[in-house]
Amino acid sequence: MDKLPIVLDLTGTFVFALSGALAGAKRELDLFGVLVLSFAAGNSGGITRDLLIGVVPPGAVGDWRYLGVSFLAGIVTFYFSPLIVRISHSILIFDAAGLALFAVTGASKAVAYGLNPVMAISLGVVTGIGGGMARDVLLAEIPTVLRAELYAVAALAAAAIVVIGHMLRLPVATVTAVALISCFSLRVMAIKRGWRLPVAKLRQPDDPSIAKKDSKDTGRS
Repeated sequence: MDKLPIVLDLTGTFVFALSGALAGAKRELDLFGVLVLSFAAGNSGGITRDLLIGVVPPGAVGDWRYLGVSFLAGIVTFYFSPLIVRISHSILIFDAAGLALFAVTGASKAVAYGLNPVMAISLGVVTGIGGGMARDVLLAEIPTVLRAELYAVAALAAAAIVVIGHMLRLPVATVTAVALISCFSLRVMAIKRGWRLPVAKLRQPDDPSIAKKDSKDTGRS
């Protein structure tokens, strides 16, 4: 049980690194570009989490295993990208798994460092969405968390389960499993069924002068 946090953290790093590398491979980046994306996607959330709770240097910088896991994911994806890219929705599935793992580890580490429940949940969400945001920003895309189906909400659910389980003193392994399954399932179901929060729609106010001009042009024609 003592090794569970680091195992989940490294697993989340690998899975998010795969999503970053796959996104780079789909855009035909070179090996360096794929490795940069794999490291950014795999470690941005964890680095943000560690800096916010005062862990210096962050685990991704001080522990060679994070770099090794990220580069392993990038190299595997680069050389086997024709096969991996053909897997339908592979990036979204890897991203959902990474989201669940990082949301759980982020909330767990925040609780371990004595943060209050609200901030622990918030940090879990930040940890979960950080890697995906870094990946999308490097690819000049609107981050998935701002436009996709129940992305941050799924991370929020996982983090809340971890924090509530800690407050109720429930078994760590059981709470972790429930949180992981809940986040992953919610994200995948949202992808398949198109569940999403309401989308902002900007409506331009009617301009009387424009409407009058249009009516005159129509009459002339």
